[in-house]
Amino acid sequence: MLANIEVIEALEQAEKLGKMITESEDFKVYKNRKKALYEDRDAVKLMDDFSKMKEHYDDVQRFGRYHPDYSKIMKEIREQKRDLDMHDTVAIYKQSETQLQTLLDDVSEIIAQSISPNIKAPRDGIALKDSGSGCGCGSGGSCGCQAS
Repeated sequence: MLANIEVIEALEQAEKLGKMITESEDFKVYKNRKKALYEDRDAVKLMDDFSKMKEHYDDVQRFGRYHPDYSKIMKEIREQKRDLDMHDTVAIYKQSETQLQTLLDDVSEIIAQSISPNIKAPRDGIALKDSGSGCGCGSGGSCGCQAS
């Protein structure tokens, strides 16, 4: 019974912490910039175009350099990614996303260290990233063909 009460109390504290984060300035800025991003027609068009090109990119990655459109698709995906990343609204949104991720990483680290100095907390959103190379061309990732 005691373990159940402790678990319930820990869950309540976690809920309070989550609420504090969603009420933080970093989260509010992130939410506003995300809204602005999806209200910016140019940015939405760039994201849609990039998503469509990413489908072609994924197809090309299955065959690698042997795909007939390899060079064309690789060039286009890099250009579209650059255009997307350089768009003001997208860049501002990504900055706020990074700031919020830093806050979440800091909170995770504080919680982990309060339990034991041996517990490792993920940094820079590493828990969300794919552990594989992301390369589909069969070169083992050495070619650097990953677009995202």
